[in-house]
Formats: sequence, structure tokens, C-alpha cells
Amino acid sequence: MANALQSIPLKTIRNQATNLGQFAGKAVLVVNVASQCGLTPQYAGLEKLHETYAAKGLVVAGFPANDFGAQEPGSNAEIEQFCTTKFNVAFPMFAKIVVTGADKHPLYAALTAAKPGKTGDAAGFRERLKGYGLTPTSDPEVLWNFEKFLLDRNGNVVARFAPTVAPDDPDLIAAIETALAA
Repeated sequence: MANALQSIPLKTIRNQATNLGQFAGKAVLVVNVASQCGLTPQYAGLEKLHETYAAKGLVVAGFPANDFGAQEPGSNAEIEQFCTTKFNVAFPMFAKIVVTGADKHPLYAALTAAKPGKTGDAAGFRERLKGYGLTPTSDPEVLWNFEKFLLDRNGNVVARFAPTVAPDDPDLIAAIETALAA
């Protein structure tokens, strides 16, 4: 039976109704993604995580968002084409959503409420953003593109990682392996 977070209505990148309950019994790495970000190369690492751990029960779930620097301006079809042609993304992608502020999607409201703080150098990244003349968000808001939330096999948020935590970071790998072992 799906928990409240897993029951939140979502749309796939092809606009089909769904929710995270379809992944019940699997660990899920929820990532807000963008095609025109300095962190966009993380798509390759996320796809490698998908390839490495899918058979063990990990699902990487990509949620395009245009919240930060307008770095995801495309339509869902354009985003899907970009992801498949540039990075051979095979993990599930969802329709573009808002992940910060008053209009944030209920999924991200639930994720940030469940895990308000993040692992990784969020403070250093905030300073870098300020250096570019940007005003970064404060916790519990999502800081930037490629922030990662890890859900255990029961749909509970067990970890959250700053955008600069790469998909091959040992702390992220350890958290995934722990979630898969449970």
C-alpha cells in the first residue's frame, strides 16, 4: 500500500497520470533536473546509477524544473529528446514541475518537509551562487538543480543531498546501498 508521499498525483514526461506508488518496494532517488545547467552532466552519472542499481531495486526519477536561472525552458517533449539523445537517459522522467516557492508541487512540499536539511556543501554552493549575483534559497527549500532525495523501499525520505553531491559520491552511494539493503 502506498504511503502519502507515494500517492501524490504526478504526470510522466509524456503526460500520463501516475505517482511514485508505482515504485512501491523499491528505493527511489528523486532529482530535480535541468538541461542548461552547469550540473547537467550529472545526467550521465544518474543514468549510470540507474544501470548499476536498477536490478537491485533502485529507481532514479527525474523531475525537470525551470526554477533556477531558467535553465529548463523546454517543453516536456524537448526535455525528453534532450535527455535521450545527449545522455541516453533510460530512467523514468516526469513532467516539468515547480520545486520551490509558493507554487511548488505537492511532491516537493512533502520531500522538503520530510527532510529539511541536506548533506553536502550547500553553504559553499550558496556562496558560489551569490558570487554570480544570484540570491540562493534557504533551507528547507531546494537549493538548485540536481538536488537529490532518497526514498527507502517504503517511500520514506531517508536522505537528501545538495546539488553538488555527484551521483558517484561515496556518501550518496552508501546511502543508496543502505536503502537497498533494508
